Amino acid sequence: MKIKEVKELLNAEILNGIDQLEEEVYSACGSDLMSDVLAFVKHQGLLLTGLNNLQVVRTADMMDIRAIVFVRGKKPDEEIINLAKRKDMIVMTTEEPLYSACGKLYSAGLKK
Repeated sequence: MKIKEVKELLNAEILNGIDQLEEEVYSACGSDLMSDVLAFVKHQGLLLTGLNNLQVVRTADMMDIRAIVFVRGKKPDEEIINLAKRKDMIVMTTEEPLYSACGKLYSAGLKK
């Protein structure tokens, strides 16, 4: 699934990576616990989370996650966005709750 499709499905706002809308992601993970992301995630392209701090970007970087979607209307601050820019990561925000966002992406074909 292309990032532009994720953006459309979740009615998301792109905060970083507007030039990467054609990039593909093949799987996703939804979690507010970065320890779970570290323990269980393998080969994920997209992280959905309501956690709003620098650890999200650092964890995503360690796991080679290309894009982060902050759910529940969470807006990362400039420090988070700047770190994501340095790591060349796409950052989005959506009003969707985590459960609904994951369900919409799954129903549209983005699997585990």
